[in-house]
Amino acid sequence: MEASNVYYTNLRCFNGDSRLDKLERLIKRAGIESIDFKNKFTAIKMHFGEPGNLAFLRPNYAATVVDIVKELGGRPFLTDCNTLYVGGRKHALDHLDSAYRNGFMPYATGCHVIIADGLKGTDEVLVPVHNGEYVKEAKVGRALMDADILISLTHFKGHEATGFGGALKNIGMGGGSRAGKMEMHCDGKPQVDQELCIGCSNCVDICAHDAPHITDGLSWINQDACVGCGRCIGVCPTDAISNNDSSSNDKLNCKVAEYTQAICQGRPTFHISIVIEVSPNCDCHSENDAAIVPDVGFFASFDPVALDQACVDAVNKMPIIPSAKLGDAACTHHDHLMDSHPTTDWRVGLQHAEKLGLGTTNYKLIEVQ
Repeated sequence: MEASNVYYTNLRCFNGDSRLDKLERLIKRAGIESIDFKNKFTAIKMHFGEPGNLAFLRPNYAATVVDIVKELGGRPFLTDCNTLYVGGRKHALDHLDSAYRNGFMPYATGCHVIIADGLKGTDEVLVPVHNGEYVKEAKVGRALMDADILISLTHFKGHEATGFGGALKNIGMGGGSRAGKMEMHCDGKPQVDQELCIGCSNCVDICAHDAPHITDGLSWINQDACVGCGRCIGVCPTDAISNNDSSSNDKLNCKVAEYTQAICQGRPTFHISIVIEVSPNCDCHSENDAAIVPDVGFFASFDPVALDQACVDAVNKMPIIPSAKLGDAACTHHDHLMDSHPTTDWRVGLQHAEKLGLGTTNYKLIEVQ
């Protein structure tokens, strides 16, 4: 497949030229103006940040994208779907509270927030997945599918189940309704190595389905109650919890790719990734660990697969920060993301997305000053 263009700008700023100015130049240079936005509802899919986590994108970045869409005649809104787990975004009222608390209010961003799958995460559309191997009909938040145009605005970071959280994860997993998220996660369920367990009960506190329990000071997981979301894996301080299906993360990555295809197909899409505060885990945590590498910059493309590959490559070219997670790890992969989560192979999702025709990992990087 012919290489896709991925546009990039670093974070250096001089003589009053701000990061937001550079982001605007990047987006326009990448070709967003070729989309017909006139009177079109435009979903800007992003993550509003779990309360307590400070690695999420600042509202200023969203406001820059909103301003460009409005300048081009579009009608933008910021959106995300509800979560499976206990936290600040499990239904629309808490989700909106969390978004507003983190600064995503209309006067700050210039547009409204709409929780795409409704009050309880059940307002969904069944969307066919062409050539889907794992999913035949994706369960997607209705407001996301009602939009005429989709823009993904992604904080690129590590992820305990998919290796990294990029454009595909933002769109595919983030765009699934609560039932859709359960469908993507259902192939693998975690188990506890009780020799490593310290009985801290973090897993109990994070679970929305009453699956983990503490007995005689040690954790165990009720496999019948567990939906396989993997949140307990991320909060375990001793890595005592892992997936009992060695292929489950591969299947998860493939399902995320299939959901992304379903959400993107048949309408204009454009993708922006901001590679700063590259925390080892997802922004869904109520905390964020220190960044594993220095900040990199902004990336944009019409191809979400090429965009994700370019961001991975850029992260892997950076030196690790010794005081962060990778400074403590035995690094064997020459891959910062796999070193952060050695049981997860992020390449599987991009390879599957390429197979589906969603995009290509072959890209040409074009730097914008």
